[in-house]
Amino acid sequence: MAERKRRLVANELTEAALQLLALKGFDAVTIDEIATTAGVSKRTFFRYFASKEDVVVQFLADMGADMRAELAARPAGERPAEALRHAVAVPIATCADHSDRALRVVQLILRTPALHARFLERQAQWRDDLAAELAHRLGLDPDSGLYPRLAAGMALNAFDAVLDRWSGSDGGEDPNELIEHAFAVIAPALDTA
Repeated sequence: MAERKRRLVANELTEAALQLLALKGFDAVTIDEIATTAGVSKRTFFRYFASKEDVVVQFLADMGADMRAELAARPAGERPAEALRHAVAVPIATCADHSDRALRVVQLILRTPALHARFLERQAQWRDDLAAELAHRLGLDPDSGLYPRLAAGMALNAFDAVLDRWSGSDGGEDPNELIEHAFAVIAPALDTA
């Protein structure tokens, strides 16, 4: 019950932040405004989030774990490009399924330097996690070979390119189609290494 309440408050804070940020822009919104809009105190806000940036990137928290879990769940004999495409497609599908909200968040992150920096920090961890999982799948030592890290980096570069193109088109392009196209471009390199 306590965990459900905690999740509810965190969701309220996130929604309040996204509405305000979409209306006013990142720099114009204060933590006080977010807390007031969510109907909580500033002190309560800080029980859930360390900063305003944390509220916005909260939806990114599980993306890396979801990608790694999908990669781990793929069939053992599957080509690396196919397995990585499925892994990266998980958050892309989430964006497509919640396109209005996800588009606002992605645009906010890509257009706000502080948020973009936080996004890139998370991606560095995702790359390491995907590289470790890929090395495990292929029976490689994750610390000695270049391939797992390069392959994970290529997959995440495809992910970035898709998010950039999707947000630049204001949601006019289908992110699922974009990820398919991106992996068609990089698959030969992923599968010949």
